[in-house]
Amino acid sequence: MSQNRPVQVIAVSGGKGGVGKSNISVNLSIALANMRRRVVLMDADLGLANIDVLLGLSPKHTLADVLAGKCSLPEILMAGPGGIKIVPAASGVQRMAELSSQEHAGVISAFSDLSDQVDVLVIDTAAGISDTVLSFVRAANETLVVVCDEPSSITDAYALIKLLNKEYDLQRFRVVANMTRTSGEGQLMFNKLNSVCERFLDVALQYVGQIPFDENVRHAVQRQKALLDFAPNCKASLALRELAKKVDNWPLPSAPSGKLEFFVERLLQAAGSEY
Repeated sequence: MSQNRPVQVIAVSGGKGGVGKSNISVNLSIALANMRRRVVLMDADLGLANIDVLLGLSPKHTLADVLAGKCSLPEILMAGPGGIKIVPAASGVQRMAELSSQEHAGVISAFSDLSDQVDVLVIDTAAGISDTVLSFVRAANETLVVVCDEPSSITDAYALIKLLNKEYDLQRFRVVANMTRTSGEGQLMFNKLNSVCERFLDVALQYVGQIPFDENVRHAVQRQKALLDFAPNCKASLALRELAKKVDNWPLPSAPSGKLEFFVERLLQAAGSEY
């Protein structure tokens, strides 16, 4: 990789919990790493972290320690499957769920330390539409919205998109359908969401595919393994690899510095405007 290659920052969000967002974040990260990208996966569910649980990892330090000034961000990075690096959040630590906007931005500013070591930063956001979720999504270069076939999934995804569009003028969103049962189901879900968005919002949604329902996902979670390691050739793994190929072709940010500082600046702006 060229030293000056901009960092692609992708926020994976969905509005509601239970849509498989963390599984997609983990396996998309591994699939990108398999394509020789240097990937950092950030668990941005600052109150209820789950990436370490999904992968059976035991972090010695978390973002809480960075916040407290006990260690630097590079010091808390954990080695994950497939060569990815993971920034663990602080599971169940109430303090982390209640960061002030300035503290939140301070934690993220530490990411500029990583600029020379990363090509893609994948941010697994929390469920819901809290200020923390909105700050991460607004600062990212790309937003990948995960939906599944539940009425509340579509309405919650719409609520997230509407808020980001109306309040913060975000206009571009990528959509992936998860746990689909038939070949055309993902497109139908997308069409439902897109028709409401086109009617009421000034946004451009792009459908990037579907990940089929696969029992291997549940078995992988039970074993605390990434799906791409547990069942590399199952149908969901193959679909995740296809998704990674598309993601790898998304345009890179034309940041002034071409590094993570641009992400940091946008996050500081996002956090500052909460007041």
